[in-house]
This record gives sequence, C-alpha cells and structure tokens, in this order.
Amino acid sequence: MRVSPVLRSAAAHAWRLLVVAVAVYAVFAVLGRFHELGVALFLGMVVTALLRPLVGLLARPLPRALAVAVALVASILLVLGVLALVGDAVAGQRRVLVQEFAAGVDRIERWLEGPPFRLDPHALTDLQSRIGGFLSRNRSTLLSTALTGAGKLVEVVTVCALALFCSVFFLHSGGSQWAWFCAQLPAGARPRTELAGRTAWRTFTGYTHGIVLVAATNAVLVGLALFLLGVPLSLPLALLEFFAAFVPLIGSPVALAVAAVVALAAKGPVTAAIVVALIVVIGQIEGHVLHPLVMSWAVRLHPVVVALSVIGGAIAAGVLGAVVAVPLVSVLWAVRQALRHRDGDGTRGGAGPRPHGDEDDGDGGRAVRLPGGADRRVAH
Repeated sequence: MRVSPVLRSAAAHAWRLLVVAVAVYAVFAVLGRFHELGVALFLGMVVTALLRPLVGLLARPLPRALAVAVALVASILLVLGVLALVGDAVAGQRRVLVQEFAAGVDRIERWLEGPPFRLDPHALTDLQSRIGGFLSRNRSTLLSTALTGAGKLVEVVTVCALALFCSVFFLHSGGSQWAWFCAQLPAGARPRTELAGRTAWRTFTGYTHGIVLVAATNAVLVGLALFLLGVPLSLPLALLEFFAAFVPLIGSPVALAVAAVVALAAKGPVTAAIVVALIVVIGQIEGHVLHPLVMSWAVRLHPVVVALSVIGGAIAAGVLGAVVAVPLVSVLWAVRQALRHRDGDGTRGGAGPRPHGDEDDGDGGRAVRLPGGADRRVAH
C-alpha cells in the first residue's frame, strides 16, 4: 500500500510532537511534585539578580563574603522597615477606618436603594443576618481552615528561608557553580550550554530589574493619587499595587479595583469613579510607556504572547504561575534566538560575533560573566 508523502510527513511530525508533549508534561509533573524547591530557587535567583550589582560594588573595598552579608542584611532590614511602616499606618488609622467604612456601607446601601437599582431595603439587612448565621454554623470549619492557613504560612516561611540560603551562595560563588556544572557536560555541549546560560541569565536579570522598576513606578503613582484623593490605606494599597505589578497586564487592574472598592466605601462613588479612571490611565502608562521604555532591551515579546503566557501560567499554577510565566517564556525565547544566531553563523567558541556580556580580560582570554557576578576566564 502506497502512503502519501504528505501523510508520511504529518505522521513523522505528529509522533515527534507527542514525544515533546510527554516530555514537557513529565517536567511539569516533577516541578509540581517539588514546587517548593522550584519556588525557592526562583526567589533565590530574583534576589541574586537584584542584589548582584550592589554586591559587586561593595566587593571592591570589602571581601566578597562580607559584601554579600552586608547587602542581604541591608535588604532584609529595608523590607522589614517597609512592612513595619505599613503596619503602623494601618494601626494608626484603625478607629477612623472603622467609622468611615461604617458610614460608607450605609451610604452604599442608600445608593443601591435609590434609582436606578431600587434594591429592596430589607435585602441587605437579610444578607448581613445570613452571613452572621453562616459564620455561626460553620465555626469549626472556618477554624480548621485557619489552622490550614497557619500551616501554609509555615511553608511560606520555609520556602523564603531556603531562597535566602540559596541566594547567599549564588551571590558569593554563582560563577564557580555554573563553571562546575558546565565542566560535567561533554566537551561538545559546553560552548552551547555556556552561551545558553549567559543569555538566560542576562535576560532574566534584565526582566527582573525592569519589572521591579515598573512596579515601583506604579506604586508611587497609585500611592500619590490615593493620598491626594484622601482615600484611607493609601500606603498599604500602594504596596499591594507594587506586588500586583509583577503579574503583567492583569495584576495592576486587580489591585486598583481593590482600591476602588475602598474608595467607594470610604469616600463615595465620585472618588471611586476617579480611582477607576486612574486604572485606565496607569494601564496606558504601563503598557505604552514603562514597558516599552524600561524592558524592551531585555524582553521582546508581543503583548498577545505576554497575555497568553500569564493566563496559561495562572491556569497551570495559580498566582505563582502567572508571575513566573513571562520571565520563563522570555528566557526560553532569548536562548533560542542566541543559539539560532550562533548556529546560523557557524560560530564555535571564540569565532564569529561575541555574545553580549563577554569582556576581554586583557590577558589572552575573555572573562565570561556568569550568574552570581563571578567571572570565569576562558582561553581563546
């Protein structure tokens, strides 16, 4: 029986795609089984990418181990100071917040009872009594859920401690660790692996620096606007905006929607409408100014690819997947482009164009910048 060439080609591509799909599924199954380790390594690399320039600066007058310790301790103190400032702001406004929110709920009820909604005045009262009854009937279930949340908190603290532990060694001797890993590979695979590693780390570092700058800018804009509008909890809401901006396209609108609800309860519909308009303005600034200006040199992905990556990551692994998806896709794309450029030019080792990030050390070799900031000298 004669098989059509088109069918033969389709079958050949189909079984290869099936093998790739099985391999990808196996990788994600393993990562899902040990997701705590994956999260800790990811956070450790984020800390390394953020603190590596500071450690390099401090390592000039200080021993590198002391520079790593100073940078980490200063960063921890900064984070704890910000959290303490937020907690103090919330505690100081507690009584005023209770009064404003109580008045705001009454105002919202009157607003819903009038046109155009004309809600039954007894509906909200009945809803409040139903919520109280539900809490009374399910007290034990809620208590067990709270205990489960406490267990999750212990898990989060453990992951953060492991991430900090990993970042210490990444900052101190990440270059030597990467060199050791490359040395375990066959000689023919080392040049491609080194190029892929340099490209991946450069892209990841650029994305991390860019997204932190975008998030900080959004947080400052949101905090300043909410403060000028007199919305309570402006500092905690600005901090929420900072963390939400790590989820591109989706995080900022969600955080600002929370701010709009707070503004509605505390200041009324006019202020809430202004906050909703703020969502649109900051979204335009982030999408058309900040991302193209800050991150175009490190990440070149179409907005559709970014949106699909975020949604796919959220479906696969929740909020964490939404945060990790874009840098992961960016790194994979950058590595593919670098290897394709290298193979297309027929370059190996020192021949052909040199990847960005390699610098001559002035001694007949080149200093390869590796993760963690250390250099490894490679002969031409």
